[in-house]
Amino acid sequence: MRRWLIRAGLALLALVAVAIAALMLLWQKRPSLEPYQSLTLPAAPEGSPIRVRFAGVATLVFDDGDTAWMTDGFFSRPGVSKVFFSKIRPDEDAINRELKHLNITRLAAVVPVHSHYDHAMDSPLVAQRTGALLVGSASTINIGRGLGTAEDRMSVVTAGSVVEFGAWKLTFIPSRHSPTPFSDGKTSETVLTPLVTPARATAWKEGTVWSILAEHNSGRTILVQGSAGFEPGALAGRHADTVFLGVGTLGKKTPEYRSQYWNEVVKQVGARRVIPIHWDDFFLPLDEPLVPMSILADDFSATMADLARFAQRDGVELRMAPAFTPFTPFKP
Repeated sequence: MRRWLIRAGLALLALVAVAIAALMLLWQKRPSLEPYQSLTLPAAPEGSPIRVRFAGVATLVFDDGDTAWMTDGFFSRPGVSKVFFSKIRPDEDAINRELKHLNITRLAAVVPVHSHYDHAMDSPLVAQRTGALLVGSASTINIGRGLGTAEDRMSVVTAGSVVEFGAWKLTFIPSRHSPTPFSDGKTSETVLTPLVTPARATAWKEGTVWSILAEHNSGRTILVQGSAGFEPGALAGRHADTVFLGVGTLGKKTPEYRSQYWNEVVKQVGARRVIPIHWDDFFLPLDEPLVPMSILADDFSATMADLARFAQRDGVELRMAPAFTPFTPFKP
């Protein structure tokens, strides 16, 4: 009997080892970007009035030559094992390196699209290094406090808040997170006290999820939709020339969900150009090329197939942002 139990135990361990190995192999599988190379925007011509740079996930730098501001500023990108099995904190070397890579020394504002770690963990330190105002929900402000950001260098926003700097006006419209195992896309938790690092990734509560409408006094308008969730009807009556469309986990949703998301965000604001963001594997460092998430977490191919179909149907231009290279966000 004892011998049988030992053999059964060894067989079970072998099965577990095989299952773990299979999962590790699947985690490495991801769609190729090759089919979408022709969609990548070229570098902005010299003297372009408004230029944007993309640095993975939902980190975008908007610059009109006089005033620059950034969404998120997430550069640390801790690895998957650290995120799930350890505590994390901002990687100051990575932040310094990527700010230098982007050639950024001054920003007017750093604006996280919500307060999960892959958006807001680095935001306070980026703001401190660039003299920027940290702008966000009460959760974002408590993340800032935990990292020693001065109170007069933070500005809390609520539904409908408008923040202006230079020629830019930002309007904060509450939205929803993409439904995932970590967020149901309907309810959200708040960071209630200053968040001191290192901490578990789950300490970075979602807070308010924003659709950020950026209006420039040139008449140009941009919508940043950082997460692939939506509040039905929230964008009615709004207009944006270009939508930076968060697509993380969108490939794992139903075709009906993807269609409704497009209609509630892109079609609702009458966009002429759509640029997907939050598609890359944020467990990999930025000194490696951006690649889509593992097929275990997302299906970028399914997302792009539907976006291409919707875009063709509605006369919208679908393009991809080059990494770190300044580009013009608007359709000619």
